[in-house]
Amino acid sequence: MKQITDSIVMVRPVNFRMNEETAVNNYFQHKFKTDSKSVNELAQEEFDTFVQKLKMIGIDVTVLEDTLSPDTPDAIFPNNWISFHENGDVALYPMFAENRRLERREDIFEILENKGFHIENIVDYTEAEEEEFFLEGTGSIILDRVHQKAYCALSARADEELFIEFCEDFEYTPVIFQAYQTVNNARELIYHTNVMMCIGEDFAIICLDCIDDKKERKSVVQHLKDSGKEIIAITEKQVAQFAGNMLQVASNEGKKYLVMSSSAYNSLNEKQIENIQKYATIFHTDLEVIETCGGGSARCMMAEVFLPKK
Repeated sequence: MKQITDSIVMVRPVNFRMNEETAVNNYFQHKFKTDSKSVNELAQEEFDTFVQKLKMIGIDVTVLEDTLSPDTPDAIFPNNWISFHENGDVALYPMFAENRRLERREDIFEILENKGFHIENIVDYTEAEEEEFFLEGTGSIILDRVHQKAYCALSARADEELFIEFCEDFEYTPVIFQAYQTVNNARELIYHTNVMMCIGEDFAIICLDCIDDKKERKSVVQHLKDSGKEIIAITEKQVAQFAGNMLQVASNEGKKYLVMSSSAYNSLNEKQIENIQKYATIFHTDLEVIETCGGGSARCMMAEVFLPKK
């Protein structure tokens, strides 16, 4: 089993804007200071630069073009509705916002198969939407693929029973907790685990201050240590700059990178940078518009492909 890949899927936006349906529990979303047409154009610029930079370091990026119809303002975050696994399995996930359910598209299977990837089996959890249970892919679930552990901060978008079902199907040990952020002086559940936690091959970046319950915090730390991860702690203030929303990737020559936004990078202190650089070269790119309106960052934009090659 491997933890990182050199192959990712990204979706180029055509109608990106602040999604009203997700803003109800994504406290990272804010209105941007310009009209929606300009927001989309700026987001496209950020996206294109990001893809270009990833290709330059040897990452295989499959870019899907979003379509104007149906209207999917968050299509730029494909990791929430699909995940790809080394045994050839693909998982499809139930989404909280109704307009995000429209992001799921079948042409992705054909596109990847044409690139030589093998899909064995599709595990579809989307029926849970009818009962209003949600589990938003690798936004909700942080996978330690090598040690077969799955970390999940429960929220309106991450249902405990559904998460346990996923863990049974994919043979992962569930590590369950609740993560909070302070919003208007109140502690509110963080909408996605991947804004406060990232797992690399030999390290984990995590905001332990978000886990208010001491037992849960201790359990998470123990699981990470048992898996041999160095814990690089970040603060809630850094989480607000998307420092938890990172992804380790490998180039086609095997060089390791930790991908993040410039906002995340600029929030890090020297010691944190030093610790990260023991394991990976830091790669960052400006995603200000996407982060502000979308409430997600670099990690959310990348769906990793671990499928076997034919």
